[in-house]
Amino acid sequence: MRISPVSMRSAGWQGIGFFLLALVAAYEVGRYIVKGDFLTLFIATGGAVVCVVAVVVLNNWRHGVYIFVVWLVLEDLIRKYLGNNIAVYFGKDVLLVILYVAFLAAMRRREIKFFRPPFVVPLMLFVLFGVIQVFNPASTSLIFGALGLKLYFSYIPLMFAGYAFLESEADLRKFFSFSLVVAGGVAFLGVLQSILGHTFLNPAQLGEDIRELSTLYRESPLTHTLSYRPTSVFVSTGRFSSYMILAWLLAFGVGGYLLLRYRRGRMVAFLVLALTSVAGVMSSSRGAVLWTGGSALVGAGAFLWGAPWRQREAVRVLRALQRTLIVGGLALSIAIWVFPEEVGARLAFYNETLHPDSPATELFYRTRDYPLHNFLLAFEYPRWPYGYGIGTASLGVQYVARFIHQWSPVAGVESGYGSLVVELGIAGLILWILWTSALVLSAWKVVRKLKGSPWFPLAFVIFWYALLLLFPITYMGLPPYQDFVLNAYLWLLVGMLFRIPELAAARLQAATQASPAAP
Repeated sequence: MRISPVSMRSAGWQGIGFFLLALVAAYEVGRYIVKGDFLTLFIATGGAVVCVVAVVVLNNWRHGVYIFVVWLVLEDLIRKYLGNNIAVYFGKDVLLVILYVAFLAAMRRREIKFFRPPFVVPLMLFVLFGVIQVFNPASTSLIFGALGLKLYFSYIPLMFAGYAFLESEADLRKFFSFSLVVAGGVAFLGVLQSILGHTFLNPAQLGEDIRELSTLYRESPLTHTLSYRPTSVFVSTGRFSSYMILAWLLAFGVGGYLLLRYRRGRMVAFLVLALTSVAGVMSSSRGAVLWTGGSALVGAGAFLWGAPWRQREAVRVLRALQRTLIVGGLALSIAIWVFPEEVGARLAFYNETLHPDSPATELFYRTRDYPLHNFLLAFEYPRWPYGYGIGTASLGVQYVARFIHQWSPVAGVESGYGSLVVELGIAGLILWILWTSALVLSAWKVVRKLKGSPWFPLAFVIFWYALLLLFPITYMGLPPYQDFVLNAYLWLLVGMLFRIPELAAARLQAATQASPAAP
């Protein structure tokens, strides 16, 4: 192949340009290092990285999905090492906008497949009602409304991205394997931190707003043993324990799918299942232990119900459940053997506060009485029929209030359904129940369609995650739904769930065409 002199001269000038740019960048970096201005250096470096990422995502929006997932998980780690710099908190929003722009451009070029969610009508009614609530006369600032719109609705378009993302079964395996590797790393760091204490993975000087969140300890009421509540890469133990519930569910579902479908990747799934099982126990979170344990029981029954009995492959499902129990039990046994004091402190706390016969049990109070009491407190606000406006009792409202020097008109309640009443009024709660019910019922129809297929375990886990997050977990508190990690994964997974039947049908058609015709 001949290379023209013009092309050679162009390439030469580009090389010279990059070299000069590198010299200027090196000079500026050296100048900041000499001055000791590491914060400005980090911001400048971050700006350059954002530009590079923007180019990558705009060229291929699917790469943006992977980058966005990584940033969701690691954003807190960067933020707490920069003194809780609020500018870092908006990094995911910038990345999300770039991803949406790239996705819309691909849609305009007709490169992706679009779908109409069966629950779109009740969902859009709730979105419209939320937009109207921005202008609630009881709200003291439109900024609170903007916060509410962001927390409730900004990740919904990820559902369409998740649907379009899965063009083949290879895309499905790649995405979930990637997610499990990230979750396994977070779980491993969380286990280490639970043993080493809060000085690990936390800067010496924590920001005032997150200092208490990152240094929480549990004390068992009878034996008075202390156990640290790890945060891993996050700024709060609540976000870490909630993420471990999601990670365990994904490992459980992906492991079952791979046992029925593929041999490759099983080891990663079961390793992550072991790590998240230990991390859930070491999180000192009763919610993580109860939700994970309950999900294991429900998932075991569901896997047996949805097993491919006609194909005589149900033995693989039984083998998957057996391996799940063995992996989880073995991982906990090793942890007890290696770190008996650290694990023992957590087990003592769970036993003393959750066992029904314990004199210090809080099982019924925390699971029944406390959430119900806080839900009823919402009706003591005089504006419970109309609410005080979206975002006025949402996650992070204290940061917004401090920034705009305008406090929210309500203090809120520690109940998710109660918070919906405080913000949106009783009509908002009714609309919430309508659209979440429509989503879960639509997801269940997909799960039933996949009954008896290798994709059933994964589909059921996605359905179960949506059911848990939107109903019992949100009933007890609104922050888990408004948490950016859990919310983004919810909409991505929902979109992927509705695409899985098409992948299964395409696979079945390919297998039918490949089989020899009957004589």
